[in-house]
Amino acid sequence: MRHPAVAPPVKPDHEVTVVGAGFSGLCVGIRLRQKGVRDFVIVDAAPSVGGVWRHNTYPGVAVDIPSATYCYSFEPNPSWSRSFAPGAEVRAYAEHCADKYKLRQHLRLGTKVERAVFDENADLWHVHTDQGVFTTRFLVAAVGPLDQPKNPDIPGIAAFTGKIIHTARWDHDHDLRGERVAVIGTGASGLQVIPEIAAVAERLDVYQRTPIWVLPKVDFAIPRAVRALFRTAPPVQRFVRLLTTIASEIVMVLGIVHYSKVPFLVRATEAVCRAHLRRQVPDRRLRRRLTPDYGFGCKRPSFSNRYFPSFLRGNVELVTGGIERITEKGIVADGTEREIDTLVLATGFKILELGAMPAFPVVGLRGVELGAYWDENRYQTYEGVAAPQAPNFWLMNGPYTVTGASWFSIIEAGGTHIVRCIAEARRRRAVRMVVRRRPHDAFTADMRRRMKGTILAQPSCARSNSYYFDRHGDSPYVRPQSGLYVWRRSRSFDLNDYEFSLADNRKE
Repeated sequence: MRHPAVAPPVKPDHEVTVVGAGFSGLCVGIRLRQKGVRDFVIVDAAPSVGGVWRHNTYPGVAVDIPSATYCYSFEPNPSWSRSFAPGAEVRAYAEHCADKYKLRQHLRLGTKVERAVFDENADLWHVHTDQGVFTTRFLVAAVGPLDQPKNPDIPGIAAFTGKIIHTARWDHDHDLRGERVAVIGTGASGLQVIPEIAAVAERLDVYQRTPIWVLPKVDFAIPRAVRALFRTAPPVQRFVRLLTTIASEIVMVLGIVHYSKVPFLVRATEAVCRAHLRRQVPDRRLRRRLTPDYGFGCKRPSFSNRYFPSFLRGNVELVTGGIERITEKGIVADGTEREIDTLVLATGFKILELGAMPAFPVVGLRGVELGAYWDENRYQTYEGVAAPQAPNFWLMNGPYTVTGASWFSIIEAGGTHIVRCIAEARRRRAVRMVVRRRPHDAFTADMRRRMKGTILAQPSCARSNSYYFDRHGDSPYVRPQSGLYVWRRSRSFDLNDYEFSLADNRKE
């Protein structure tokens, strides 16, 4: 059959554009180079790589899972100084990966993506940045969920005349020694920064809305001899990584994802946390205020040996009454105004809300903006990375992706899926690739069904104030499957779940 003559496809400025130079974006870049793709750019608003680890430099910042697990499986890092690596070392690891895998030539830093618009006639994306507009055939949003700092919506905060610092944008030129400081937020970042501030401030007021489950932290310096062994015998480090991965999977997947089958595992973990709290805080009333009233796993837990003892210091006060307002000089809570010099916001990030996922407007078919569509119709994807409204577009860390032991297992699975798609489109000489509606809807329905058996479906989670949940009451942050399954799925999903359009308008 002869097809009518058509104009040759418009050649874009770049074949692939990856937005985000954190570990997600670097992973996609590495996979692209391994597949022989060279015409790609990695765009980031920051002046250097690292993503969340470039932005978060607050005192005490460190990984909150074992270091052995916190690295690419194909690039183990033998140089971690501690079992829970400090943030500066994680950022250095990102720089190392950018160098080793020859990604520097692909970086386009200091460039903020403002929006992307799909051209249905030319089958390419127009990427609008603060440095101008360029076109690309394939677009990958690899901006992590912990990217946009979230400020609390508290009356009067704009009137405060002292210093305000968000943990995600720390001001190292501001000295907290001898100051009166308030910290709002007791999540993962608050848990790390509070002991550091308590040690130097004249007074520290900690405003807690919801307590956090805290596990004892087996944190120790890794001896030089062990690091040398890891360098000379990589299989040894891979074995250690396997052990820490299995341990994390047992808690995060069996306990949280399969809660209905093994609820005793969550209860046992909660018992460990309570025992840890009892050992460190002898005051029963203070312990009660620091004990969560929701199930372990409803909200992100963490590890610390220094957080609870901070509240035993004479210069630290835990405030659990709701904040009424912020004044020019302090914070009013429980009818009392406490004057402060500096306000530290450990209030996390915008995640499951309009403008945060995706991190920039993505205008796809028929002018539909993906973020607005999700905000109105509930978050939904195919395999956590693709949407029918947006051809030639994928997200790293989209709805229904977080599972398993480590963020690296998640991004490696996402990167594998995306690069498989791009490689297949190139093999077929396709100019457009979009996930079909039926497999997309089937995946989303399966995720919502599976979610009913997780800890997140338990009534107590309604009290957790967790970023796992969106305004619809869904919890699309989590993928209710094991990390091993997601790893296998990224390598075996049916490529025919996508529709391919060729330059002569044929569809496959």
